[in-house]
Amino acid sequence: MSDATSIAKAAKAAFEASQLIASSERVQALSEIRKELEAAKDAILAANRLDLEAAQKEVDAGRMSGSLLKRLDLNKGDKWDSMLQGITDVAELSDPNGIVSYASELDDELELYRVSCPIGVLLVIFEARPEVVVNIASLAIKSGNAAILKGGKESNETTQLLSKAIQSALSKTSVPSTYIQAIQTRAEVSALLELDQYIDLVIPRGSNSLVRNIQNSTRIPVMGHADGLCSVYIDASADPKKATRVAVDSKIDYPAACNSAETLILHESVLPTIWPDVAKALLAADVTLLCDPPSLAALQDRVPASPQVLPAPPDAYTTEHLSLTLSVLTVPSLVAAMAHINAHSSHHTDCIVTEDAQAASVFCRGVDSAGTFVNASTRFADGFRYGFGTEVGISTGRIHARGPVGLEGLVTYKYMLRSTGGEGHVAGEFGAGEGKKRFKHKRIEASAVPF
Repeated sequence: MSDATSIAKAAKAAFEASQLIASSERVQALSEIRKELEAAKDAILAANRLDLEAAQKEVDAGRMSGSLLKRLDLNKGDKWDSMLQGITDVAELSDPNGIVSYASELDDELELYRVSCPIGVLLVIFEARPEVVVNIASLAIKSGNAAILKGGKESNETTQLLSKAIQSALSKTSVPSTYIQAIQTRAEVSALLELDQYIDLVIPRGSNSLVRNIQNSTRIPVMGHADGLCSVYIDASADPKKATRVAVDSKIDYPAACNSAETLILHESVLPTIWPDVAKALLAADVTLLCDPPSLAALQDRVPASPQVLPAPPDAYTTEHLSLTLSVLTVPSLVAAMAHINAHSSHHTDCIVTEDAQAASVFCRGVDSAGTFVNASTRFADGFRYGFGTEVGISTGRIHARGPVGLEGLVTYKYMLRSTGGEGHVAGEFGAGEGKKRFKHKRIEASAVPF
């Protein structure tokens, strides 16, 4: 038996063994994980520094982007504290399992319930951000799913210690320690992608090439997002202050994130009015503007000459910059803006800045993205900001889960049927013919399964 098969079988066995564990015990497991991480903080951050030093050499050699390096730093800002708080936030969320979404009386003493339940074993593949290990583990445990995690090679040292701390914590609880496992090599990933008898869902988080490669390499269902090509459209009726605030924040709040804006779309009427002030604010924030001819011409004599204002290359509007670079496009109408977004975006999150309620309504319904915002930064597209505690990723697909995927995106449902009749129920007694029983199909109210 290969190592990958052993890992997958262990995950499946842990999942099956955990299904009768009470929700309160899962919460206790998350509390133990937070304690273990706090105790191991110094060692984990020391490992993270090793990863950062190795990554810096890759950046210096031109083999890694600076944005990837930034995502790797676990001690940057409040990232460590936010990671720990995320565990607590997930623990405090309602249990997503056991919720009845449909209940019906099929016959006297025969009741049907549609009930939420875990998906099973998750294989989660991600790049750079080591805190994802903790995010996914928290969500998986709370939602009742086992998980196998594969981080990028650039975060190996950090990932190993985070995973070790999580398994150590689980060993002190009723949740099996093999509920959360980490792997290190691409060969293991390739082998696991063939094990659809054990793994129920693959969630890739990372580059477009990573997601596409996973989708083309497995029969297991894949839920993931590729590029984060998000847009901000400044409509003809936009308020100048709102336009500036939203455009700037969408780009600079965290430019390496998948929900940062990569394209700024301008209605042609705002070129001589709102656009110059927006451009000045972006340039003051050290943003490089890749402008189409109309937006470039509109800045002449209105904005001081700057090396950060450049003509847009042909691939500007299909590039996820992940840096302080923003592509700028001029359109003649709202319809044209929507057409561009639907044709070129990654269907992640797109925003309109407008004072026209009808335009806002049309944009939100007509743009085919997981998030459509009005007068609000694209950076709000985040599981934590939505109140999901944390997220397993952001799905740009249309099946099962879309947008930031939190606990509710990690459950499916099953149908539970119960007969309380003295002789039970058999299907052969029902039908349209003479002497056959007819189904009642009477909806009943139920907040929980009564058995």
